[in-house]
Amino acid sequence: MQFHDRGHAGRELAGRLRIEQEKGVLPHPLVLALPRGGVVVAREVARALEAPLDVLVVRKIGAPFQEELGVGAIAGDDEPLFDDDALDRLGLTETELAPVVEREREELRRRRRRYRQDRPAPDLADRTVIVVDDGLATGVTARAALRSVRRQGPERVVLAAPVCSPQAADLLRAEADAVICLQRPDDFMAVGLCYEEFEQLTDEDVLTALGETADH
Repeated sequence: MQFHDRGHAGRELAGRLRIEQEKGVLPHPLVLALPRGGVVVAREVARALEAPLDVLVVRKIGAPFQEELGVGAIAGDDEPLFDDDALDRLGLTETELAPVVEREREELRRRRRRYRQDRPAPDLADRTVIVVDDGLATGVTARAALRSVRRQGPERVVLAAPVCSPQAADLLRAEADAVICLQRPDDFMAVGLCYEEFEQLTDEDVLTALGETADH
């Protein structure tokens, strides 16, 4: 089944998480979206759970010759997290990727300033933090996000996405207390293929989604 768009996927995911909430396993929830695409999905989740919504900016580190091929990621001010298997397979070193890391860190800081707009980062201590993205391919950016969240002392960490590759879902079980994916297609090719509409979002789209949730 394809999702129509991120809003549709978010409502479907919210329904699943609402069931978990009614079981009592999501106490004191706080929803953290991975922008840009995850924010529209997370907006629906936050509304359904009546939970605060914020963002955790994470940037993928792409291979120099193919930026879409993720070989690592950075979250917040943390050190880069690299996929050692991918580096070995591609014959890359962390030193060679230093310029890519610096470029992505600058973009991370720009987005964080833009999205947060002087708001303090949320206190994650003793919260159930639900990290939401619009889909997981390699899982490397989500893994960096989860490790960053874990270091901030939440009570529980849940990763939620409408669609995941089986490999990403398996990888991330070691990083989160629970991984909730609505679809894990065996023939997974790309996140965008699981949506009828999968347009690129802008900074303004992110700010609109955050504002609508705050006003809800």
